[in-house]
Amino acid sequence: MVSWTSFIAKNITYYKFESAHVLTSSIDYNFYKLNKKIMYVTIMAIGSNHMKDVIYAFDLYLFEKKLRFDAVVIGGAALIIMDVVSRKTKDIDCLDPEISEEVKKASIDFSNDHPSFRLSTDWLNNGPIDLKRALPSKWQLRLTPIFNGKAIHFTTLGRSDLIKSKLFACVDRGIDFDDCVNLKITSEEFFQSYDWVCDQDANPLWSKQVDLVFNKLKKALGHE
Repeated sequence: MVSWTSFIAKNITYYKFESAHVLTSSIDYNFYKLNKKIMYVTIMAIGSNHMKDVIYAFDLYLFEKKLRFDAVVIGGAALIIMDVVSRKTKDIDCLDPEISEEVKKASIDFSNDHPSFRLSTDWLNNGPIDLKRALPSKWQLRLTPIFNGKAIHFTTLGRSDLIKSKLFACVDRGIDFDDCVNLKITSEEFFQSYDWVCDQDANPLWSKQVDLVFNKLKKALGHE
């Protein structure tokens, strides 16, 4: 069997740019299990704390513990997985279901065991869970698979629902502008999202804020 050191020496460039693929397809799980400590050190030394690296490593971590985690994720992590954006994010926002105690504990243990990832103990969370009540009806039927690992299986909202959630966040928080631009929202998608976003806040000034943000986004996307 090839030594781990030799493997890394021959594949160091691949590790720098495609560490996620190395973790799931280029290394047999048994080989990973035998060399897991060295492997984690190598990833931390060569790679970044990019959320993709975290997901692939956590996937194997859960697999070893014989745990499974199926979830609907939104926010920056979902866009990163789909290669819509290349920025970093500090957490994974799980819309549904509520994270089990076993998986939550594993996520905390994982963050403690891998300090170089610089994760908080709440990096895997149900922050946006209340959004479920506001989403358009039958959103569950429009889910899109985005990650299928050994233990983790992620879906995200269908494009129309994801765009609505991102536009709402952009108007509400003002920090999702670039994400909306990277989604390349069309004029028709702005039109289809407008009433839903306006309905998310009863403040009489809310609709004016929606108009302001939508117009800025349309201009940035060349729709005006």
